[in-house]
Amino acid sequence: MNFLYPGFLFALFAVAIPIIIHLFNFRKFKKVYFSNVAFLKEIKEQNSSREKLKNLLILCCRILAIVFLVFAFARPFLPSASKIDQNKGNSVSIYIDNSYSMDAVNKEGSLLDEAKRKAKEVIKAFQINDRFQVLTNDFEGKHQRLVNADEALQAIDEIKISSASRKLQQVLNRQQSVFTGVSNRFAYVISDFQKGFSGDERIKTDANTNISLVKLNANNLPNVAVDSVWLLSPVHQANTTEKLVVQLRNYGDEVAKNIPLKLNINTQQKAISSLTIEAGKTKNDTLSFSGLGLGWQKGTVSLKDFPLTFDDELNFSFKVSADQKVVSINAKTDEKYIKALFSADSYFKLTEMPEANINYSALSSYSLIIINSLKSPSSGLAQELKSYVSNGGSVVIFPNLDADKNNYSAFLTALNLPAAAELNTTPTKVSGIELKHPLFKDVFETLPQNLDLPQVNRYFSFVESNTSNRENLLHLPAGKLFFARYPIGNGQIYLSATDLSNEDSNFAKHPVFVPLMYKIAFASAKEQPIYYTAMKDNMLESQKINVGANQSLKLVADNFEVIPELRQANGKTLLCVADQVKKAGFYKIEKGDSTLAVVAFNDNRTESDMHYTAQGDLQKLFDKQQVAFLNPKSDNIASAVAAKNNGTELWKLCLILTLVFLAIEILLVRFYHISKPSLRAH
Repeated sequence: MNFLYPGFLFALFAVAIPIIIHLFNFRKFKKVYFSNVAFLKEIKEQNSSREKLKNLLILCCRILAIVFLVFAFARPFLPSASKIDQNKGNSVSIYIDNSYSMDAVNKEGSLLDEAKRKAKEVIKAFQINDRFQVLTNDFEGKHQRLVNADEALQAIDEIKISSASRKLQQVLNRQQSVFTGVSNRFAYVISDFQKGFSGDERIKTDANTNISLVKLNANNLPNVAVDSVWLLSPVHQANTTEKLVVQLRNYGDEVAKNIPLKLNINTQQKAISSLTIEAGKTKNDTLSFSGLGLGWQKGTVSLKDFPLTFDDELNFSFKVSADQKVVSINAKTDEKYIKALFSADSYFKLTEMPEANINYSALSSYSLIIINSLKSPSSGLAQELKSYVSNGGSVVIFPNLDADKNNYSAFLTALNLPAAAELNTTPTKVSGIELKHPLFKDVFETLPQNLDLPQVNRYFSFVESNTSNRENLLHLPAGKLFFARYPIGNGQIYLSATDLSNEDSNFAKHPVFVPLMYKIAFASAKEQPIYYTAMKDNMLESQKINVGANQSLKLVADNFEVIPELRQANGKTLLCVADQVKKAGFYKIEKGDSTLAVVAFNDNRTESDMHYTAQGDLQKLFDKQQVAFLNPKSDNIASAVAAKNNGTELWKLCLILTLVFLAIEILLVRFYHISKPSLRAH
């Protein structure tokens, strides 16, 4: 038993141990099993939630993509602040600056080409049924109407650089004049906005017009221009020395050094010079020349200056005459001083008329009229002289001291001259001479200290309430008038206090008398303007031209001919050419086969200043008026125009969002994976 007992225990233990191990493993297995079942159930639930989330996200992306795609086709927009009613239709005026300054270049090429591109973009921003005006500096009649988009685009392609120059206010007025009806009105101004174009006056616009400015970016360029010229003498004689004053202007910001200057007369070089001009300043130079024959002379002043060359030349014309016509209306048949004076020089052609037989119709053909001691000047003569002087004529009056004072006073006051007060018979002497007056220029080589002046025995004193318009040439003691000039209208009257008889004074025999009368005669010459400005001056002046019933005048140049409208006005002929002269050069006024005159035209110098108005200064010109500024640097100015007129369109944003949500859906399908469950070992 004792032996068996340990073996029994061992056998029992041997049997019990596996049973115990099995029971232990079974419990462990049961625990692991049920634990894995719970884990699998948890994983399954998690995967189900993630699957639902994935499907929900895909569904949302798909729904949003479809919604925004529908919105894109619906073309939603945010309304514009301008509150434009698109049901009215649109009338659009587009101004393209085609002046000389637009020939400059920047990074985009020439400014004109850039302006034309921007104008086309503006047209594309509007609807197909809208109407357009394309306007340039030429202000042509064909541009004063509204056309469809295709015609407007064709008109833009035809635009070229022009010599015409306008002001911003003129452009806006022209644009607003084309608008009619109840349509929406849009005005676009595309320009470099030179200071000469913008001006400094406040701009006035129509409140119903939507104005937009497109300011092109241009560079300030150095430029020197022939600004103007003028001849010092109004009288031009053959084989005499002439003097021409030339004014140059430096529009740049730096000193222009040694600018070469040249003068040609009838294609022959007559003078040269060289000037240095400070920045922003003008400088004059006087060029002398001679050797001219009779007839019309064509002159050109030129310089060399780059890069702008359109203002480097200035044309002018003048006539060298064989004679000058003077008329003396005399009361005395034995008058000798005036006759002797003008007979001494063959250049002057003197005509004498008696007081009793005055040819009034011929007076306008004379450059100088001398009233010499008339006994009883009539009111009719006074009216003729007043009209003659107002149109640029010159009159010299020597009174008759023995005539009726009241009659003379009425004659003088009718001419806006002072009345004769009394006849003075106390001998005196002229006390002063106005040597600084232009009439005495170059008369005296040297000025003597004790200048001998005329003696006078009898003279009129005058009643003058206002002496501000009197220019004393010779005066008596106490500043009393002896010989004075009165500017009246476009002309002048010279009034003497005494006559030319030896008993009353020695004035006619005095050395100062001859140069004084010659200077007056030369200054009285009626000279037409020596040049005009193309596209600006539309009225040409000429001496009176008689045209028959079947005759007409022509303005002729190379490949150019126009028949101007004629107007006869007070002894001269005016030729109206409107804006038909567009190019600089020389033009002939012809009557049949004969040339009556040669006129010179030049380009407008307002384009010479290559400085530009800043946007802030432009805004000030419009004051509180609403005006939009469109940025020319924008890649698509049409979008800016459409946004301003129609509001901010959102269809592009909707289309982009549609693509974004489709992309998110694809990414969810492709990369959003649900992990598979695996048993866990414990």
